[in-house]
Amino acid sequence: MTDHQTSFVIENDKAEWRVLFNGYADFYSVPMDDSTADKVWAWLLDPSHVLEGLVVRDANGTIVGFAHVRACPRTLGGCDVGFLDDMYVAPDARGSGASDALFVGLRTLAVERGWPTVRWITQHFNARGRAFYDRYTSGPSDFIMYQWKQD
Repeated sequence: MTDHQTSFVIENDKAEWRVLFNGYADFYSVPMDDSTADKVWAWLLDPSHVLEGLVVRDANGTIVGFAHVRACPRTLGGCDVGFLDDMYVAPDARGSGASDALFVGLRTLAVERGWPTVRWITQHFNARGRAFYDRYTSGPSDFIMYQWKQD
Protein backbone atom coordinates (compact mmCIF):
# COMPACT_ATOMS: atom_id res chain seq x y z
CA MET A 1 0.00 0.00 0.00
CA THR A 2 1.29 3.46 -0.91
CA ASP A 3 1.29 6.44 1.41
CA HIS A 4 -1.56 8.83 0.67
CA GLN A 5 -2.34 12.30 1.92
CA THR A 6 -5.81 13.83 2.05
CA SER A 7 -6.51 17.56 2.05
CA PHE A 8 -9.12 20.08 1.01
CA VAL A 9 -9.02 21.19 -2.63
CA ILE A 10 -7.11 24.35 -3.47
CA GLU A 11 -7.12 26.49 -6.62
CA ASN A 12 -4.00 24.78 -8.02
CA ASP A 13 -5.78 21.39 -7.96
CA LYS A 14 -8.25 22.26 -10.71
CA ALA A 15 -6.55 20.57 -13.69
CA GLU A 16 -5.95 17.26 -11.87
CA TRP A 17 -9.41 17.36 -10.25
CA ARG A 18 -11.05 17.98 -13.63
CA VAL A 19 -9.49 14.88 -15.18
CA LEU A 20 -10.88 12.82 -12.30
CA PHE A 21 -14.25 14.61 -12.40
CA ASN A 22 -14.51 13.73 -16.09
CA GLY A 23 -13.74 10.11 -15.22
CA TYR A 24 -16.44 10.17 -12.55
CA ALA A 25 -18.99 11.56 -15.03
CA ASP A 26 -17.94 8.93 -17.60
CA PHE A 27 -18.41 6.14 -15.03
CA TYR A 28 -22.03 7.23 -14.54
CA SER A 29 -22.51 7.95 -18.28
CA VAL A 30 -23.22 11.62 -17.62
CA PRO A 31 -21.99 14.06 -20.28
CA MET A 32 -19.71 16.70 -18.75
CA ASP A 33 -19.17 20.17 -20.10
CA ASP A 34 -16.98 23.07 -19.00
CA SER A 35 -19.90 25.08 -17.65
CA THR A 36 -21.02 22.37 -15.24
CA ALA A 37 -17.51 21.42 -14.15
CA ASP A 38 -16.57 25.07 -13.63
CA LYS A 39 -19.69 25.61 -11.50
CA VAL A 40 -18.87 22.61 -9.30
CA TRP A 41 -15.27 23.76 -9.00
CA ALA A 42 -16.43 27.25 -7.96
CA TRP A 43 -18.67 25.69 -5.31
CA LEU A 44 -15.73 23.71 -3.94
CA LEU A 45 -13.60 26.83 -3.57
CA ASP A 46 -16.39 29.07 -2.18
CA PRO A 47 -16.21 29.04 1.64
CA SER A 48 -19.85 30.15 1.80
CA HIS A 49 -21.09 27.21 -0.29
CA VAL A 50 -22.14 24.02 1.47
CA LEU A 51 -20.18 21.69 -0.84
CA GLU A 52 -16.57 20.95 0.09
CA GLY A 53 -13.95 18.88 -1.65
CA LEU A 54 -11.30 16.53 -0.37
CA VAL A 55 -8.56 15.20 -2.59
CA VAL A 56 -6.17 12.34 -2.00
CA ARG A 57 -2.60 12.45 -3.29
CA ASP A 58 -0.25 9.56 -3.87
CA ALA A 59 3.34 9.48 -2.63
CA ASN A 60 4.39 11.62 -5.62
CA GLY A 61 1.86 14.34 -4.79
CA THR A 62 -0.43 13.52 -7.72
CA ILE A 63 -4.16 13.75 -7.03
CA VAL A 64 -5.62 10.27 -7.49
CA GLY A 65 -9.09 10.73 -6.01
CA PHE A 66 -11.66 13.09 -4.60
CA ALA A 67 -14.67 13.23 -2.31
CA HIS A 68 -17.32 15.94 -2.39
CA VAL A 69 -19.12 16.29 0.93
CA ARG A 70 -21.55 18.63 2.64
CA ALA A 71 -23.47 19.12 5.84
CA CYS A 72 -27.06 17.90 5.68
CA PRO A 73 -29.66 18.61 8.39
CA ARG A 74 -31.09 15.58 10.16
CA THR A 75 -34.34 16.84 11.60
CA LEU A 76 -35.08 13.81 13.77
CA GLY A 77 -31.71 14.21 15.46
CA GLY A 78 -31.66 17.98 15.58
CA CYS A 79 -28.18 17.96 14.10
CA ASP A 80 -26.25 18.01 10.88
CA VAL A 81 -24.88 14.83 9.38
CA GLY A 82 -22.36 14.56 6.58
CA PHE A 83 -23.51 13.69 3.09
CA LEU A 84 -20.96 12.29 0.67
CA ASP A 85 -22.20 13.42 -2.74
CA ASP A 86 -19.38 12.10 -4.91
CA MET A 87 -16.33 9.92 -4.52
CA TYR A 88 -13.97 8.82 -7.24
CA VAL A 89 -10.53 7.26 -7.38
CA ALA A 90 -8.56 6.93 -10.60
CA PRO A 91 -8.72 3.36 -11.94
CA ASP A 92 -4.95 2.88 -11.68
CA ALA A 93 -5.01 3.98 -8.00
CA ARG A 94 -7.79 1.62 -6.93
CA GLY A 95 -6.61 -0.92 -4.39
CA SER A 96 -3.70 1.33 -3.39
CA GLY A 97 -5.25 2.69 -0.20
CA ALA A 98 -6.46 5.93 -1.80
CA SER A 99 -10.12 5.20 -1.03
CA ASP A 100 -9.26 4.35 2.56
CA ALA A 101 -7.32 7.61 2.84
CA LEU A 102 -10.38 9.52 1.61
CA PHE A 103 -12.52 7.79 4.23
CA VAL A 104 -9.97 8.63 6.95
CA GLY A 105 -10.17 12.27 5.82
CA LEU A 106 -13.94 12.07 5.75
CA ARG A 107 -14.04 10.59 9.26
CA THR A 108 -11.73 13.34 10.54
CA LEU A 109 -13.97 15.98 8.97
CA ALA A 110 -17.09 14.37 10.49
CA VAL A 111 -15.52 14.38 13.95
CA GLU A 112 -14.39 17.99 13.57
CA ARG A 113 -17.88 19.05 12.42
CA GLY A 114 -19.73 16.99 15.02
CA TRP A 115 -21.51 14.89 12.39
CA PRO A 116 -22.63 11.68 14.10
CA THR A 117 -23.29 10.04 10.74
CA VAL A 118 -22.11 10.26 7.15
CA ARG A 119 -24.54 9.14 4.46
CA TRP A 120 -24.17 8.50 0.76
CA ILE A 121 -25.80 6.74 -2.14
CA THR A 122 -24.37 4.78 -5.02
CA GLN A 123 -25.72 3.06 -8.07
CA HIS A 124 -26.69 -0.59 -7.72
CA PHE A 125 -24.24 -1.54 -10.51
CA ASN A 126 -21.23 -0.03 -8.70
CA ALA A 127 -20.07 -3.42 -7.41
CA ARG A 128 -16.51 -2.40 -6.61
CA GLY A 129 -17.63 0.75 -4.78
CA ARG A 130 -20.27 -1.17 -2.87
CA ALA A 131 -17.71 -3.77 -1.79
CA PHE A 132 -15.50 -0.96 -0.50
CA TYR A 133 -18.39 0.76 1.32
CA ASP A 134 -19.40 -2.54 2.92
CA ARG A 135 -16.01 -2.60 4.65
CA TYR A 136 -16.98 0.59 6.52
CA THR A 137 -20.65 -0.13 7.18
CA SER A 138 -22.97 -2.99 7.90
CA GLY A 139 -24.27 -2.72 4.34
CA PRO A 140 -26.87 -0.52 2.69
CA SER A 141 -29.36 1.32 4.87
CA ASP A 142 -33.02 0.40 4.92
CA PHE A 143 -33.96 3.60 3.10
CA ILE A 144 -35.10 3.72 -0.51
CA MET A 145 -34.19 6.78 -2.53
CA TYR A 146 -36.74 8.38 -4.82
CA GLN A 147 -36.08 11.01 -7.44
CA TRP A 148 -38.73 13.37 -8.77
CA LYS A 149 -37.53 15.00 -11.97
CA GLN A 150 -38.97 18.37 -12.81
CA ASP A 151 -39.26 18.73 -16.59
